[in-house]
Amino acid sequence: MKEHTQAATVRVFIALAPPDDAKEELERALAPAYAAHPRMRWNRIEDWHVTLAFLGELPVAAVPPLRPRLAELAAARRPVRLSLRGGGHFDERVLWSGMAGELAELHVLASEVRAAVKECGIGFADRPLRPHLTLARARRSDPSAALEAAATLTGFSGREWEAERLHLVGSNIGRGPGPIHYRDIESWAFGGGS
Repeated sequence: MKEHTQAATVRVFIALAPPDDAKEELERALAPAYAAHPRMRWNRIEDWHVTLAFLGELPVAAVPPLRPRLAELAAARRPVRLSLRGGGHFDERVLWSGMAGELAELHVLASEVRAAVKECGIGFADRPLRPHLTLARARRSDPSAALEAAATLTGFSGREWEAERLHLVGSNIGRGPGPIHYRDIESWAFGGGS
C-alpha cells in the first residue's frame, strides 16, 4: 500500500483578482480572438490575476510565515481602484490585457508586498511590476496568433473595480503537459486604511 506524500515545494505568487463581472466583460471582448485562434493556450477566466510578486518554487514550510505578515499588510490598506484596458503581447507569444486606474497605488502595494516577503526571509527575482492579466500563450507553430489577438483588444476599456482582497496563490495544481491551475492558499480583505 502506497503512502500519500505531499509535495515538498509549491510555486507561489501574490496577486489581486478582478471581480467576475470585470473578467466577463473582458471575456466578451475576447470573443473574436477566441474564435479566430482556438489553438492558443487560453488561460481559464477563473485564473486571471494581477501578479504583485512572483516568488517561484518554495519549500512548503516557507509559506506559513507569509500569512500573518500579508494579513497585517492587507488590513492596513484600502482597496486599489483599477480597470482592464487594452491589450498587448510579450515576446510575440504571450497575450495580455493592460491595466488602468490607481496604478501609482498599485506600484506602492506591490513594493509593500515585496518588502513583506523579504522580511519573511524569502528571496525571489524582484522584477519591475508591469501590471497586466496574462490571457493566453501562442503555440510556436502559430507565431502571429498573439499579435492578432492583441489587436482585438486595442480599443477595450473595462469598467472600474476595486481589488478587494490580497491573494496568496499556489500553482502546483495541474503541472505537466496540461494547463496550469491556480488555487488560493489564503486571501485577506483590504481593511480601508490610508
